Amino acid sequence: MFGILNFSWVGDLVALLIMTHITVIGVTVYYHRCLAHRALEVHPIIAHFFRLWVWMTTGMGTRPWVAIHRKHHSHCETENDPHSPQVLGLKKVLFEGAELYKKEAKNHETIQRYGKGTPDDWIERHIYAPHHALGIFILLTINIILFGLPGITMWAVQMMWIPFWAAGVVNGVGHYWGYRNFEVSDASTNISPIGLIMGGEELHNNHHSFPTSAKLSVKWWEFDIGWVYIRLFEMLGLAKVLRSVPELKEDHRKKSLDADTLCAVLSNRIQVMDRYCRSVILPVWRDVKQSATKSERGIIRLARKLMVRDDALMNANQRQQLESILSKKEQLKVIYDARSQLQEIWRRTTSSQAELLERLQEWCKAAEASGVKALQDFADHMRFYTSSKSEA
Repeated sequence: MFGILNFSWVGDLVALLIMTHITVIGVTVYYHRCLAHRALEVHPIIAHFFRLWVWMTTGMGTRPWVAIHRKHHSHCETENDPHSPQVLGLKKVLFEGAELYKKEAKNHETIQRYGKGTPDDWIERHIYAPHHALGIFILLTINIILFGLPGITMWAVQMMWIPFWAAGVVNGVGHYWGYRNFEVSDASTNISPIGLIMGGEELHNNHHSFPTSAKLSVKWWEFDIGWVYIRLFEMLGLAKVLRSVPELKEDHRKKSLDADTLCAVLSNRIQVMDRYCRSVILPVWRDVKQSATKSERGIIRLARKLMVRDDALMNANQRQQLESILSKKEQLKVIYDARSQLQEIWRRTTSSQAELLERLQEWCKAAEASGVKALQDFADHMRFYTSSKSEA
């Protein structure tokens, strides 16, 4: 039995890939970046199209999806995280990600607390939210009419696409395996530098580092196809980017560390720590490794990984190993302690700007007196940091 389109199997496959791709873009651009993180605004035409399309291809409403995702960010890698593989295990999240979503969607407190700001119009209240199965049935009917019996298989694949790739792979593998550009306090990873299959969501560590950014790629060699669509929508007047990855700027005319420097450091703390790791920890680690004895090299190699890892991600055994290494290598201890003290500055959320500036100035003086050249150079260079606001 053939449908109206009467495609060959190749045509059916191409149509299926196009339809699943539209679903992925709807989830990443509209549900994720626009609604959950408010990184951009989209025209009502785009919003209504994606709401209808994702409702038919997944049965998901906007409010539960947004609420569950926001809760994930608020309680990442804890018992309250709806889908952390670090807590529940990779197998559980990878193969039962959709079930975890359904379970959390029944949590009224989650929806009420984290689902604010999502569409609440007549069509959402009377059709999309209460009738999840209706959208799925409509899609099945359309598939059969257009593609005939193969449309049933295509429908089944569409039903599995987001549960596997988004709920399973991104939420599972994206917190378990891959590379990390930034050492944040959760276990997020970039699954692949090419964000194509999942619309850019493959760059998950980048997203957790800058959750309110509309762009998920950070390095020049990373590709986020979701960002391509956002830029296209923007060119057509159908979207407006509100926030992207902040840039740590420098003004080499500055002579001293001041309130503007503090503002730049606080606003770009992740980039500051990334620079610290690259320009202080790694050079000093290499020097220590070169001078280490053959029997010490194994533990020195371990030190590199542990010294850049957030303390929240280390277990008791790893902390003990790190303490043992640092007690034997004074230079490593100096730069690791300095890293911890620098982080402590922006963790003092109750301190005034004047108090934070004084602590940052004291940190720079201590770094300059440390005797470690890489640390001294880093502290001396910090005065050039400037906030975007002051530069404008």
